[in-house]
Formats: sequence, structure tokens, C-alpha cells
Amino acid sequence: MVKSYRYDVEIVHLLVSPEHAYFGRAKDGAADVPTADADRVELVAGKGIVGDRFFGKAAHMDAAVTLFAVEALESIASDLGVGPLDPLLTRRNIVLRGAELAPLIGEEFALESHGALVRLRGGRPAHPCAWMDKVLTPGAHAAMRGRGGLRCQPLSDGILHRGPATLLSPVPLQPELAGTATVLRPTRLP
Repeated sequence: MVKSYRYDVEIVHLLVSPEHAYFGRAKDGAADVPTADADRVELVAGKGIVGDRFFGKAAHMDAAVTLFAVEALESIASDLGVGPLDPLLTRRNIVLRGAELAPLIGEEFALESHGALVRLRGGRPAHPCAWMDKVLTPGAHAAMRGRGGLRCQPLSDGILHRGPATLLSPVPLQPELAGTATVLRPTRLP
């Protein structure tokens, strides 16, 4: 990976949960599962975050870690006219401040934290589920579309810590757009 662009970001939250909380019908309520807002997490190449529900699951190898821009949630709260929303309720693993994520789809990039470098490959957008209306606020599901985060595959082992970090990107980013919804155009097949 060519590390052409460096961006100062903050790792605001690191969510690790050994079980799924949002399966089934929203009217039944979320499952009461242990969830940690960790000070640090260990990532394993090709497997995900140690201790997380997606770690080593074959169906999630290319999307075992989800990044999310906290600005997106702040923008959603503003759009819906509600107070602050809890980023941990989105169930995204790595909540960043100062990171535009959409341009990283299909790209290899890295997060540097406390001197450790973790390489990731941006996979697909993390689409919100209907649970967001129940656990965040009514209207959050629709408001999160296009700004629900980025599903990633870890390409190297490493430790990430909450606090200041550096995002190393092969493409230019616009951090001021971190909370903006992105419309992805469908790819035309020949």
C-alpha cells in the first residue's frame, strides 16, 4: 500500500461484543448482551477483532470490522432534531472522529495508533438496519442510509487504542465530509 495521505483522527470508541444484540424483531427489544467500550482492541489479519461476534466467521471475513464516523451520528441527530445519540448503539466497532470513509471502499489503508499500524481493506458500506429506529430514535434508519460506516477486512495483526490516531490513505479524503450521506451509484454490468 502506498501511504500517500495522512489524516489526524481520533478513535472515539472501540466496541467489542461477543454476541449479536439486534437479531429478531425490533418490537421484541434488543438482546441483553455484554458489550465493551474498550480502551484497546486486538485485530488479527483475516479474522477481525479478538472477542467480537464476527471474529473468524467465514461469512464475515471480508467485513469483520466496521468503521463509523461519529460526525455522521451527530449530523443525523441534528437532521432529526434530537439530542446526542449514543454511538455504541450503532454496534460499529471503531468509531472515528475526522475520517471521511466512503472513498476507502475497495482501498487498502491503515490506522496508526500508539505507534502500531493496522492495515485494512475497505469492503462495502455498512448499511443500517431497522433496529436503528428503535435503539437510536425514530427516523434514524432512513437518516443513516449512506452514512452507516464501512465494513473492512483486517490485513495485518495489531492493536488499536482509543485516542489520537493517524489514518493513512492511498486516496485523498475530505474529513469535513465525514457526516455527509454518500449516494453510491450502482455499477453497470456489460
